[in-house]
Amino acid sequence: MSSPTDGQTRYNELRSTLGGVTVEGQAHSLSAWFVLALRLVIGFAFLYSGVEKILGGFAAQGYLGNVAATNGNPLEGMFLWMSQTPWFVEFVNVAVPWGEVAIGLGIIVGLLTRLAAFFGALMMLLFYFGNWDMAHGPINADFMYMLVFLSVAAFGAGRILGLDQYVEQYEIDGEPFIEKYPQLGLILG
Repeated sequence: MSSPTDGQTRYNELRSTLGGVTVEGQAHSLSAWFVLALRLVIGFAFLYSGVEKILGGFAAQGYLGNVAATNGNPLEGMFLWMSQTPWFVEFVNVAVPWGEVAIGLGIIVGLLTRLAAFFGALMMLLFYFGNWDMAHGPINADFMYMLVFLSVAAFGAGRILGLDQYVEQYEIDGEPFIEKYPQLGLILG
């Protein structure tokens, strides 16, 4: 493989097997910049949304009780239960805005990136069902945001100009952190 400074194009090999099916390909070295851009954009979007909710006041009860009932949502009963359960409403009133801030910050600085992306994808899945609308098919903005979070996690975006690369290489007893505790690769990167 040639270095990017000698005028040649560099490719990264991609290969994965899932359920007995193998896919493979090559990603151009410029892909790292696009993965970084995805990480920063989705991180900023979530940070901004969370700060806006915190500063503007956020109340989930109306959304939980009304939106799902008006759009043929298959989880209408669950959203209705959520809206009628005071402790759950209070939890959501705190978890959504502060969760968005924490997810956004984690994604932007690239720290615990896969963990933050997992919770971002989970939140977007819940928003997907909350905002259920099949007028234009099953794919909407919430679904696309969920895929961006999953892409950030899959590509280990926290290793690209992120703090995860430093955490993973930090040495404990002369051994890189990620080698000493490889299971933490599920939340870092």
